[in-house]
Amino acid sequence: MVKASKKDEQSGRVKHHRAVKSYVVRSGRMTFGQEKAFSDLWSIHGIEANASVLDFERLFNRQAPTILEIGFGMGDSLIEIADQHPQNNYIGIEVHRPGVGRLLGKIGERALTNLKVMQFDAVEVLKKQINDNSLSAVYLFFPDPWHKTRHHKRRIVQDDFIQLIRQKLSVNGQFHMATDWDAYARQVLKIMIKAPGFKNCAPDNEYMPRPEYRPTTKFERRGERLGHGVWDILFEKID
Repeated sequence: MVKASKKDEQSGRVKHHRAVKSYVVRSGRMTFGQEKAFSDLWSIHGIEANASVLDFERLFNRQAPTILEIGFGMGDSLIEIADQHPQNNYIGIEVHRPGVGRLLGKIGERALTNLKVMQFDAVEVLKKQINDNSLSAVYLFFPDPWHKTRHHKRRIVQDDFIQLIRQKLSVNGQFHMATDWDAYARQVLKIMIKAPGFKNCAPDNEYMPRPEYRPTTKFERRGERLGHGVWDILFEKID
């Protein structure tokens, strides 16, 4: 039952509390190429967001480890990872339509069959469409750091989110986050170290060197030239 405030009770209105979102959908305009890719390729490489649980074997026409990336942006990292690791299945989730259109175009250019795309809230997809113990890894590369203190509640990595990830990972499955925001890295590392059911893959229980499978983007390389740090956090589900 939704609890109303005293002011709401006096006015006769019931105040409904909305879930805090970790993103804001930007109204960026799609290029002609992105629109065309969306129109031509969504039916082939896109996955509709609904209440149906995904059957990975049927979706990819094979049995293979399935890896999910949350918030792939313009898809630069994900397209390279999927291209270089054809033995794995990949699902990318992004809320911004231009990024989805661009990635669809890249999938078509490279004729990849091991990468599918969704345009929806990743948390809702995890809750409703992903079977428990079914993912080999979850990637979260450079999420919005929401750097202002009053916006920290919008950061996607919170205790309940990590336990949702744990529920969907298979045993020995990995959660890999990368960020260029030092304060966010420290917060996530603290959350992960105390999270039940995980162990840190870093030998010193700190950060991991960038794994070879995660490519650097042009923005990351530019940041490195300017002296900006990047922190990779890699944890494995143990039960």
